Amino acid sequence: MLHALYFTKEDGDGNWTISYRNKHVETETFELEKRRNKPSFIPTVEGDSPAILSAYFFNWLRFGKVNKLISNTNVFKHAGKLYSVAENDLPQEVDIFLLKTLCDWDVNGAWNRPFTSHPKTAPGTGELVVVGADAKRPFLVLGVISADGKELIHKVDLKFNRCSLCHENGITENYNVIIDWGLSIDINRVVKGGPLMRYDKEGCARIGVMPRYGNADSIRWFKVKANCTFHIFNCFEDGDEVIVRGCRALQSIIPGPDFGLNKFEWFSKGFENRNSTDKTEGSSAKTAEFFTHAYEWRLNIKNGDVVERSLTGDEFSMDFPMINEQFTGYRNKYGYSQLVDSTASSTSGMAKYGGIAKLYFDEPDIHAFTGRYDEVVRVEYHMFPKATFCSGAAFVPKGGGLEDDGWIITYVHHEDTNISQVYIIDTKNLSSEPIAKLTLPQRVPYGFHGAFIPSH
Repeated sequence: MLHALYFTKEDGDGNWTISYRNKHVETETFELEKRRNKPSFIPTVEGDSPAILSAYFFNWLRFGKVNKLISNTNVFKHAGKLYSVAENDLPQEVDIFLLKTLCDWDVNGAWNRPFTSHPKTAPGTGELVVVGADAKRPFLVLGVISADGKELIHKVDLKFNRCSLCHENGITENYNVIIDWGLSIDINRVVKGGPLMRYDKEGCARIGVMPRYGNADSIRWFKVKANCTFHIFNCFEDGDEVIVRGCRALQSIIPGPDFGLNKFEWFSKGFENRNSTDKTEGSSAKTAEFFTHAYEWRLNIKNGDVVERSLTGDEFSMDFPMINEQFTGYRNKYGYSQLVDSTASSTSGMAKYGGIAKLYFDEPDIHAFTGRYDEVVRVEYHMFPKATFCSGAAFVPKGGGLEDDGWIITYVHHEDTNISQVYIIDTKNLSSEPIAKLTLPQRVPYGFHGAFIPSH
């Protein structure tokens, strides 16, 4: 379901009108279930091999689709149109004002596979760079869509030998950045009795740098330490280096524990705070493996060197990063993220975000050295009241030209009172009280990503 806030400035008097709307994204399979007035698809991600194969068979037999098509992860704008997206299908074009689902977007028939949830608008050209993963060959394809959204101007098979789940790709002024790590989807593995989706902690971990219109042979691959990185702050060029900043953990939250393990216990231990656990990456401890640091990879295009470091320490886990999107692909000084409340997350067995962080990438925090990390960066925090958690946070620029002059707008829910609100936080004074708190007429469930969509 999409949840939208509309801010409209009245002419002359300086007042604002704020309205709220929500609506389901009506994918093809949503429409099918809507007609039946009940959930109808058998889940296909979790379970043992016979259960998954049986679910595929019966879903196909009944509906002509093996999976339920969801569109619940992110929204993005391109060429004046709004799209909702998840990794398992094409994006859906949505009317930005009515939230009515209009159609699937296949770029006039040129794109016939899923989209990554975080395509990127190329600096300078306005073209959209997208990566699409599929469980059958070709496993990973990169495309460049024209700035007007009408033409697929470049499409290339990246020649992967497995389906690596690429949740987000990056871009710089001249390059595409491809994250390849140990989370994979494999139909053959299911047939042989294994899981459909699996995260291999010791498996492939590399970052590829590719010219904007290059091919698979033009990718320069950099081997990095094993990691789970779903989300990127930004990528940019610095002399001979490409800098990639993201949110790095040691374990993937999906698909969950191996079949037969206690799911709640697995998630609960994974969300524990690293300050109270063994910090050694090679240890056998299964606690705090979801703990996510802001992290930096410096990739030297000229000599192939890689320099890695954590940008944040063990005080808070953080994810769902944001920047001022006017700086996408360029060097930026500031980043923002949602802060994990490790205690609440461990207690509930699900991620709960109890605050917002502002990272000052060019300012070292000289008081935050640890034995394990290099120098970390300065971080400012905005903490929510007790039992209050956020989702869908987005950075909104004020338009004055300064990178960090804007607001974080986020949905929050107060679990003690069951009231949902929207907080508007001044990013120049992040630790101060929100400049506005808007109470919503109903509960807004915890979700994934939010976005600011200007009306012009």
